[in-house]
Amino acid sequence: MNSTKKFQTGNVVTISFAHFIHDVYSSFLAPLLPLIIEKFSISLSFASFLTIIQRLPSLFNPLVGYAADKLPIRYLLIVAPAITVICMSLIGTAPHIIVLIVLLLTSGIGVSLFHVPSPVMIKKVSGDRIGKGMSFYMLGGEIARSVGPLYVLAAVSLWGLEGTYKLIPFGLIASALLFFKFRKIPISDAFKNKQKETGAIDAVKKHLAFFVSIGGIFFFTSLVKGSLTTFLPTFMTEKGETLWFGGIALSVVQFSGAAGTLFSGSISDKIGRRATLLIMGFSTPALMLLFIFTSDSMFAFPVLILIGFIMFATTPVLLAEVNSIKTEHPALINGIFMTISFLVSAFSLLLIGSLGDLLGLKTSYIITAFVSVLAIPFIFKLPS
Repeated sequence: MNSTKKFQTGNVVTISFAHFIHDVYSSFLAPLLPLIIEKFSISLSFASFLTIIQRLPSLFNPLVGYAADKLPIRYLLIVAPAITVICMSLIGTAPHIIVLIVLLLTSGIGVSLFHVPSPVMIKKVSGDRIGKGMSFYMLGGEIARSVGPLYVLAAVSLWGLEGTYKLIPFGLIASALLFFKFRKIPISDAFKNKQKETGAIDAVKKHLAFFVSIGGIFFFTSLVKGSLTTFLPTFMTEKGETLWFGGIALSVVQFSGAAGTLFSGSISDKIGRRATLLIMGFSTPALMLLFIFTSDSMFAFPVLILIGFIMFATTPVLLAEVNSIKTEHPALINGIFMTISFLVSAFSLLLIGSLGDLLGLKTSYIITAFVSVLAIPFIFKLPS
């Protein structure tokens, strides 16, 4: 089989493992927020601002992508996790809120340096199974967001908030292992386009309609995803369940989502990405409404498993679609996709929160379920 068409399992797993290590450390902020709020006596609003600060460098993802198209991309995947590991391990030791902001902002730069080029690298080592490669890649990130909070809270239990810096060596060892593996992947030259057929601006203009479709799909699907991943425990407690019950429900959604990311890319390789997204587009609103009007809380768990599986499966399919574009600026195109996802997710969360304040969570859940159907016209605009 032609090496360019072959699915390179070892390299795909290595990059996915790098994604896992990186996202384990980048997920430290949320579980440490209660301790940080107490330490610096900050408000909940300012605590939300810290999350925005960490994600702020995502706005510059297109610039990172443009640079990545001209640099040996594998070195970004080695350096970026080290930046994130060091900064996020030090947030517990920050003596002042300004130091904390600087650490979070720097870690956000590491996040951008990793997430923009890594899907492009996955594309190069996935051959003609890009969807399968993106599923492996996204699985690493989803598992990391489940493991990361437990990992850092275990460290706090052992060493206290000020002792989180002791996690640095573990992350750096992983980065060193990645170096010895990545240096053997001879694909960096593939990202140095020796003869550009089109300029960066022309490439963006050429695919503008495509990104409008991607943005529409992302927005309307993120309404359901954001409402569940952010407010599910609150919704369950409003229904009379305990906070533990709500937390377990959220974990069920996250873990079933990890399974969805693993299988959806491979499915899209076989039946097509548009067909896969259409199945998700029609299924998610129906399942969301079934969950909302389920009176038996225990019956809600099988529904949540299905919602999580389908809802999280959207991202690897969209990533595969973006990285299937034939372009001389693959990292730039991927950077634009990452920026769109950041802006759309932030706006949809603000919208959901505002609806919840005005109308109550149940009513806002019903609205998001019906409105999410509007993703379907945008899906039809994608290539078949």
